[in-house]
Amino acid sequence: MTDLFWDLSISHFLALAAVLFAIGVVGALMRKNALIVLMSVELMLNSANLTLLAFARQHHDVKAHALAMLVIAVAAAEAAIGLAIVVGVFRSTRHANVDRLTTLRH
Repeated sequence: MTDLFWDLSISHFLALAAVLFAIGVVGALMRKNALIVLMSVELMLNSANLTLLAFARQHHDVKAHALAMLVIAVAAAEAAIGLAIVVGVFRSTRHANVDRLTTLRH
């Protein structure tokens, strides 16, 4: 049973990352809700991390893990700031529809 997890090649990880990135792109382009768009952007950042760590595993490089942690920290900051902006816009307009937001002034 444990051999199943160790026999995964880099193509398995890259295929999973490609599927996650595609779901993120479709979610960011097709959805109108700002929260769904933010979640889709987070999904794309996580797929980029998965790709980075897959190549790090192939080359036996531990330094890429530090870069992945940096990307996770930037993604967390982006999520916090994005959520604060969405909450502020929702309080003033009573909706979070991206298509209806044509201006950011009061």
